[in-house]
Parts: sequence; C-alpha cells; structure tokens
Amino acid sequence: MPHTQLRYDALAAARNWSPAKTGDFNMQITEIFGENTLTLEALKARLPKSIWAEMKKTIVEGAELNIKVADSVALAMKEWAREKGATHYTHWFQPLTGATAEKHDSFITPNQGGGVVSEFSGKDLIQGEPDASSFPSGGLRPTFEARGYTAWDPTSPVFLIENPNGKYMCIPTAFASWKGEALDHKTPLLRSIEALNQQVKRALSLFGIKTKRVLATVGAEQEYFLIDQEFFYRRPDLMTAGRTLVGAKPPRGQELDDHYFGSIPDRVLSFMLDAERELYRLGIPVKTRHNEVAPGQFELAPMFEDCNIAADHQQLTMIILKKIAKKYGFECLMHEKPFDGLNGSGKHLNWSISTKEGMNLLEPGDSPHENMQFLFFFSAVLRAVYKHQDLLRVSIAHAGNDHRLGANEAPPAIISAYIGEQLEDIIKQLLNGGLKKSIQSGLLGLGTPVLPDLPKHAGDRNRTSPFAFTGNKFEFRAVGSSQSVSFPTVVLNTIVAETLEDYCGELEKNLDKKGFEKALKDLLVKSLKETQKIIFNGDGYSDEWQKEAKKRGLLNLKTTADALPYLLHKKNVDLFLKYKVLNEKEVHSRYEIWSEQYVTNLTIEVDTTEAIAKTMVYPAAVRYINELAAAVRDTKKLGIKNSGAANMLKTVTNALNSLGKALDELAEIQRKMKGQAIGEKCMEYKEKLIPAMNSVRDAVDFLERYTADDYWPLPVYREMLFVK
Repeated sequence: MPHTQLRYDALAAARNWSPAKTGDFNMQITEIFGENTLTLEALKARLPKSIWAEMKKTIVEGAELNIKVADSVALAMKEWAREKGATHYTHWFQPLTGATAEKHDSFITPNQGGGVVSEFSGKDLIQGEPDASSFPSGGLRPTFEARGYTAWDPTSPVFLIENPNGKYMCIPTAFASWKGEALDHKTPLLRSIEALNQQVKRALSLFGIKTKRVLATVGAEQEYFLIDQEFFYRRPDLMTAGRTLVGAKPPRGQELDDHYFGSIPDRVLSFMLDAERELYRLGIPVKTRHNEVAPGQFELAPMFEDCNIAADHQQLTMIILKKIAKKYGFECLMHEKPFDGLNGSGKHLNWSISTKEGMNLLEPGDSPHENMQFLFFFSAVLRAVYKHQDLLRVSIAHAGNDHRLGANEAPPAIISAYIGEQLEDIIKQLLNGGLKKSIQSGLLGLGTPVLPDLPKHAGDRNRTSPFAFTGNKFEFRAVGSSQSVSFPTVVLNTIVAETLEDYCGELEKNLDKKGFEKALKDLLVKSLKETQKIIFNGDGYSDEWQKEAKKRGLLNLKTTADALPYLLHKKNVDLFLKYKVLNEKEVHSRYEIWSEQYVTNLTIEVDTTEAIAKTMVYPAAVRYINELAAAVRDTKKLGIKNSGAANMLKTVTNALNSLGKALDELAEIQRKMKGQAIGEKCMEYKEKLIPAMNSVRDAVDFLERYTADDYWPLPVYREMLFVK
C-alpha cells in the first residue's frame, strides 16, 4: 500500500476515533486522594507507637533506621499492599537515563511443605540488588562489574501501580554502585536537602527562630503535546527522536492566539480527567490544567511539596500522562520542541524554602522593606544565582532544550533574575542608604461599577526571564519538559546553602562589633552591590539585552555543548565536594553521561533524518516528477503549451537535486568527524552536524510545499496539530 494511502487512512481513523464507554466517572477527589499511596498517617496507624516514634525520627530528623524498625515497617507495607491486591514489589529508582527503573519480585517464598508463604522483610525493604551494568555510569565503574544497590528512601512514601491484570508495590529508592557512588538522581538530591537544611537552620538561629527541619519545596509545571496515535506511528521521527525532524510550517499555527486558555476539546478533557484521577489516587496534588499557546499543547501544574517527594511525583506524572494518553488514542509528547516554528514545552520549576512548621522563608509579607528575614533569604538566592549562573545553565542542558531556549515562548540561555518593581525599588533604597517604604500595589480599577476593583500584585510577570521571583517563590522557567527536576533542584539547594554559610559566617563575625541589625544591613548592601548584575526586569528577547548582558559579564551559553564543560570547573567541583552532594568522580561521571547522551540523541536524529529523506521523501518526489514530466510530454504532443507543469517540473527537480546535495554533504561531514574525546564530539556535532542536518530539513520542507499532496507520505503539521 502506498505511503500516501496510509496517511489518508490515518487521517480518517483519527477523525473518526471514539472512546470505549467508561461508565460512571464520578470523581470524588477527597475520597480517592492517596488511596494508592501508603501515606505517613496510614503507616502510623499500622505501626506500634514505639516503632512509629523511631520511624518518625528517621523521616523528620534524618536519624539512622535500625533493622528491627525496618522489619516492622516492612510487615505493615506488605499487609497494606496485599490488602490492595498487590502480588509483587519493586525498588523504584531513577538512574541517570532520565527515566525510572524497576525490577519486580514476588511476595511469595516456597515453604518446606511444597507450598508458598507471603514474605517481605526489613532486609528486602532496605536493600535491593538490580543489575547495574547497563545503566549509565560515566566511567564510575567498568561495564563488566554488574553489582549495584538500591537503598530505601523512607522519606518518600511507597505506592501502588495498577494494571488491568494486577498491581505491584513501588518502594522509592536511591541507586548506587558497589563502591557507594551515586548512579541516580535521588542520592544527590537527598544530600543537597541535608546541606540546605543545616545552613538554613544556622541562619534562622541568628534571627532567634528554632525549627526541627527545613525543606526546599517544589512545584513543577508540566507542558506537553497530544497528537493522535495514528499520526505518531506514521512519523518515524516522532517515534525515534520525539520531535519532527522535517515538516513545513502550516498556513495556520499559533498566530491567532486562540488555543491558549481556550475551551478544552472533549476528547482531551476526557484524557485529562482520567489522568488526574490516577494522579490523585497516587497522592499527587495536581491543581491546574489548561490549553497552552501552541495548538495541541497543554499544561498541568501541581501544588508545592517537599522537593524529594515532588521529584518522585514529577517522574510519576510523566509516566501517567503517557500511559493514559494511549487509552484515548493519543501520544503524549514530552520533547521540548516537537514542532518547528511553534512554542516548545518547558517544566517551570517553582522553588522555595520552608520550615517543617510551615513558615515560607521567601514570603515578603505586606511590607517587605520591614521584613529583614525575607530580604536576607531573598538576597542569598540572588547571590547564589549570580555566582553560579553557569551551574544553573548546566542543570538544564539537554539536546531537546537547545531548540527551545531563546525562542518566543522560552527564556534565553542567559541566566538572569526578574524580581519586579517593588523589590527592585527596595534594593535601590538599601544601596542608597536605608529602607523607608515599599511600593504599594493598591487596587486595579476596571472602569465599570459592575466589576470589582482587584488587588494588584506588586510586580508584573516576565515570561522572558529564566529565573523569576513570583510572589513568594522563585520560578526557574528554563527547565526542559522531558527533564527530571532533580538536578536543577540539587543545584539550587547547594548554591543557596553555600551563600547562606557565607552570610552566616559574615554575620557571626560582626555581631559583637556592630550588633545584629547593623551587621545584617551591611551584609545585604555588600552582597547586593556584587550581585545586582544578575537582576534584569526587561525584555530578555531583545538584542539590547544580549549586549547589556555581555557588558555585565553574564554568560551566554547557547547550547548544551557550550554549557556542559562548566560542570567540571574547579569552583563547581569544589562546591559539590564541600557539601558532600557529589564527589569528584560523581561530578565527572555526570559530565561524561550527559555529553554522551547529547551525542547519542543527535546521532539518532541524523540517522532518522537521512532515512526519512532517502526512503520516504525522495521516492515521493520522484513519482511526482515522473507525473509532471508525463504531463509536459503529453501536452506537447498535442501541440499545447503547458508552462505551468514545465515550471513546476523544474522547481521540484531542482529541489530534489538540492536534497541530494544536502544528503551528500551530511554524509561527508559524518565521514570526516574526527573528535575522540567526548567534549570534542559535542562541539563537532554542534558546529558541523546539526547545521548539515538542518540543510536536509530545509530541502525536505521545500519539497513538502511543492509536491502534490496525494504523493506526500508523512502526516503534515496541519493534520497532527488540529485533528483531535
């Protein structure tokens, strides 16, 4: 069957799709919330008081867990899981692939009588041993050494995953090599949480505040695209690379701005409701859903949680969205730029610091100029961002994100901080001698007595800022939609811990000489004089900002290849070593892994682009050329001048020749690639291979515009984006 007929069949199938009847879908959120998660309250109810007291010390204070407590907890977990119908358990971990991993074990153990018993011990709970040889290690271990360990994280609750044929219990765990090096995202995250906890508690003690524990809190918004599966499986590029490697701009994209916050299509809403139901059952507090800017693009946003649990929940959210999408005939695309010329997808990482008692340390209050505690922590974050702008850029470095950063919906690769008019004015007051007042936002009148006056926020939002203060939190807007939020959070936790330690040392040194208030004011003035270069409230897309940022000495690391080498800079290695977040080998391993992933992803894209051009586009264009040539020849025999067909024949033939030339150049560049070290390979891919691949795309996209539609083999943008 010709490719074109397959494409038309896909279009018909997508247009006629109808869901299976789901019955009564009455969703009582308060009743189902967390039913597939063993919450701390539910665990407490199943444990003896003495065991719970010991367990609570581990969860709240980070105390070591003994095996007797683990045995009691394991029994409670097994009973809960078995009551729910689970037959297996798994240590659920997050290797440096960016995805999650699991190996399932049954609860049953053979007995002497030839039957089986249900067993799950504290040892089974605390430690697992999956084969680690096939996971990325970045040189931490030889590939022939297969041993790896998973270690239970008691601070993140266990949960159940359901399948129509059964259930299994997932135990969130860390993942380490036989020598104890971190092979995952969770281990450094937990280490960074402890580093931040220690330094914030030290800082709070200077303000006369005691707390048992301090947490970084995170809420990560998730943007994604939905396309019909019929189109997805007829696009080799979407299947292998997650984005369209070829595809001409459609007559209509997002120019009308009519999709953003528009009415959600019924089929999409059905998917959203089903996905949210599963997320609620897992205890994931999703709050917001809406259409995003690009057609076919949507967003889901949760409420804030402890950053470790939020990171686990974020991974689960991506899994659930992809899983439920298939039930509704969709494919959920998490790539940062699935469609060229349209908005890409990000994962806005909202980050703050809170005490265990619920005090948000980045809450300015009604009079932030009088809230010196807020200004202390706020200024510390600004200094951390200024000092480690390179690390923040490294934390979101990813081949997919390179397509998104700096485009019309995403912040530029230059790291800067937006703080709003009110806080910018307060900083100016501080630097000019003293704090007198805060700009008051007041009420916003809407010009008619029918509508109420609205409380006006102290600052507008700035969509072009990669790191913006938005009321009582910072929003790191540059994180890519497919990425784990763990490493960006690790970086934020660690760099802020460092600044807080510096701040506390400075304050403690000057307390006796100056008194607390004078020492604090002097500290803030000194710090803000140094770090105000990172503050920018203007248009991050403008050419003027590019020039201004360069004058300020801010980095402009436009690609992953440019950014990743900064991870190995001495100041960054020393930072992770100092706070025991990563050792030197672990830092180098991540550079190797992420560089290799960059090269591998691009290699897949190059090979897929070549295959599409040679095996799908080239034959389609040749068939059309033959038809045009026959039309010119036949009309000429009849004595009829067919200049239209002749001109089209010339245009398409020249375009096909251009495609052939671009393919030859791409092959020649690949043949001449000489990079041996991984850093050299990254730069060669960035400087040579990507431009050559883009030339092939340009030729294919031109042919799409001129080849007869009934010859074109690939689903086109107008179909994929608008058929729901």
